[in-house]
Amino acid sequence: MKHLSISLLFALLSSHTFAKDTADIHLGLFSQGQLNNWNTKEFSGTTNYQLTQLNDKQVLKAESQSSASGLFKEQKIDLQKTPVLNWQWRIESHLGKINEQSKEGDDYSARIYVLVDGGWAFWKTKAINYVWSSNTSKGTVWPNAFAGNSAMMIAVRSSKDDTHTWYHEKRNIKKDLQEHFGTDFQYIDAVAIMTDTDNTKGSATAYYGDIYFSEK
Repeated sequence: MKHLSISLLFALLSSHTFAKDTADIHLGLFSQGQLNNWNTKEFSGTTNYQLTQLNDKQVLKAESQSSASGLFKEQKIDLQKTPVLNWQWRIESHLGKINEQSKEGDDYSARIYVLVDGGWAFWKTKAINYVWSSNTSKGTVWPNAFAGNSAMMIAVRSSKDDTHTWYHEKRNIKKDLQEHFGTDFQYIDAVAIMTDTDNTKGSATAYYGDIYFSEK
C-alpha cells in the first residue's frame, strides 16, 4: 500500500454487497462496458483508468505517470462457494531494475488484490497483492514495504513474461489467505486494481480484462 495503512484505505467499507449464490461471481465486466460500483482511491496522484477498445475487445486501460491510485469494488465473496479469482491482464513495459521490496521501489505496472476488512479491529485487516513484478522472480512472496505483514505481495508475473501479451490468471484465494496469514477466512470484502509508479517516478500502461470468482 502507498503511504497509508490498509485499514485506513478501506475504512469507508462500512456496508457490504453480498454476492449471489451462482457458479461465477462477476466483479469486473469490462468487456461489456461495465464499471458499476468501482470506486477510486488516490495515494499519490491519479492513475487514469478508462474503458477502451484493444484488438476488437473492450478492456480497462490504466495509465500511470508518477502516480498511484487504484480502483476498488466492495463486494463480500463467500470463499467456501467461489474461492478462485480469475482475471486477465497485459502490460506495455516493465519498470526496470527497481527494488520492489523497498518503499522506494514499491511500484508495479499491474496489480490486483483482495482484502479482508477487519472493521474496527483494524489490525485484522489483511490483503494479498498479486503483482506483475519488474525485478522479482515469479512465485516470490514478501511483505509490503509500507503495510508490512498485513499485506503480502505475490509475484504472479515477472520481467521474463512478454509484454503486449494477454495472460489469464487463476488463484485460489482461500488457500492463499490460509497459507500466508495462517487463518481460514471464509469471506473477502473487496477487490482492487492498481497500476502505480509514484515511488520510482516512472510511467506504465496496463490493460485489465474481466474479473470474476469461480468454484474452481
